[in-house]
Amino acid sequence: MLDEKKLGFFEKYLTIWIIVCITAGLLLGKTFPAVATSINSMQLYSVSLPIAVLLFFMIFPIMVQIDFKQVIKAGKTPKPVLLTLFVNWGIKPFTMLFFAWVFMKVVFTPFLPDTVTPTLMGDMDLPSQYFAGMVLLGIAPCTAMVLVWSYLAKSNQGHTLVMVAINSLAMLILYAPMARWLLGIGEIVVPWQTIALSVGLYVGVPLVAGYFSRKDLLMRKGADWFENTFSPVMHNIAILALLITLITLFSLQGDVIIKEPLVILMIAVPLLIQVFFIFILGYGISRLIGLSYEDAAPTALIGASNHFEVAIAVSIMLFGLNSGAALATVVGVLIEVPVMLALVKICLKSRNLFN
Repeated sequence: MLDEKKLGFFEKYLTIWIIVCITAGLLLGKTFPAVATSINSMQLYSVSLPIAVLLFFMIFPIMVQIDFKQVIKAGKTPKPVLLTLFVNWGIKPFTMLFFAWVFMKVVFTPFLPDTVTPTLMGDMDLPSQYFAGMVLLGIAPCTAMVLVWSYLAKSNQGHTLVMVAINSLAMLILYAPMARWLLGIGEIVVPWQTIALSVGLYVGVPLVAGYFSRKDLLMRKGADWFENTFSPVMHNIAILALLITLITLFSLQGDVIIKEPLVILMIAVPLLIQVFFIFILGYGISRLIGLSYEDAAPTALIGASNHFEVAIAVSIMLFGLNSGAALATVVGVLIEVPVMLALVKICLKSRNLFN
């Protein structure tokens, strides 16, 4: 039986909260359409200021948890670290690009609305917007939530912590060029300055703020206060910011969802295939190269998980709050918890495959 006590109140029922927020957003958009539109209109250089604040409070609590001193220790066990980096940056972005293209550009094309709508990048048809959101999700590896999945799988927490830190640093360097390149393959041209600014705002600023905040708080308040008082509060703030953002997103997406409810399912299909494919790949390679279960499980779970907060933030800044790209990244949030819990169960039942 899974020990779900480690999951907090918000995490344990996150999928239910997301569904509640989707419903609330749809009702808000239908009943008071001017509210969400007014929020979206509070912009500075095409950036929605209220959403920017919410997105910061989604990402900062993750960054402030990272102990970058652990990165130095990673050199003692390079094999799982190198494998995790290879899966996350050498394979995962390209498989997501492939699955997104196959389903959004080929398989589901006859069933998707071919409406052309304005975005911050210019007019785009909705399938292309969904494609873009999936690509942005596929190049945002590993969130702090993976620490929970690693704990539940009874695996190496130290390796998981190291990879959260390394992936955060890697995103700061690789996310912008990778996003521009892969979106360009899908014939979506994104100005370099725009995507670099979005990554700087939603990865760089929280990363730097988190590093110095952690250092200062540990020095003044101590590790016990930081872990047991500060961290739980910040984590709940992050979840709350996510849920409020979802309400706003779905209040603007209401018409599309009500008219085309199968769109959510069609977006979910390639995302689910991607999650299970990357998990099986990472788990299988881990066994082939002789990793222990304690290192293999987090390697596979980190690859399967996404930093959806960054993907949501970048999609909103690049394409707009009411874009299909933003909707696609939100669907990633919707499936995250139940799917990752299923993968944890698979890990626990297959431990005997490893020495």
